Amino acid sequence: QVQLVESGGGLVQPGGSLRLSCVASGSIFKVNEANWYRQAPGKERELVATITKNDVTNYSDSVKGRFTISRDTAKKTVYLQMNSLKPEDTAVYLCGAELVTFVPHSDPDIDYYWGQGTQVTVSS
Repeated sequence: QVQLVESGGGLVQPGGSLRLSCVASGSIFKVNEANWYRQAPGKERELVATITKNDVTNYSDSVKGRFTISRDTAKKTVYLQMNSLKPEDTAVYLCGAELVTFVPHSDPDIDYYWGQGTQVTVSS
């Protein structure tokens, strides 16, 4: 079963740091573009960081200079390093990624998958 699983969320004080991980598991050949999103209560889902299949990164203005997205290709894992956290960063963080998966006796399949999310709470 192909899936994305996030971890690393938790409670942190303002100014603190967290590193989120998103691990792709199953019959996966490679991870193409991967994204981190967040959704706070009563707000729309926000795209905060992207890493393309060529490792080009992009960030929303709200996190630029504080968050860093990266990947470990061998581990099929995408990270989000979050520094200088603010209370307004509080949200459920989700990863989404385009995965290339093995299909027996056929060409690989390409589809977009979502993780279940991990809660990040920034509070004193």
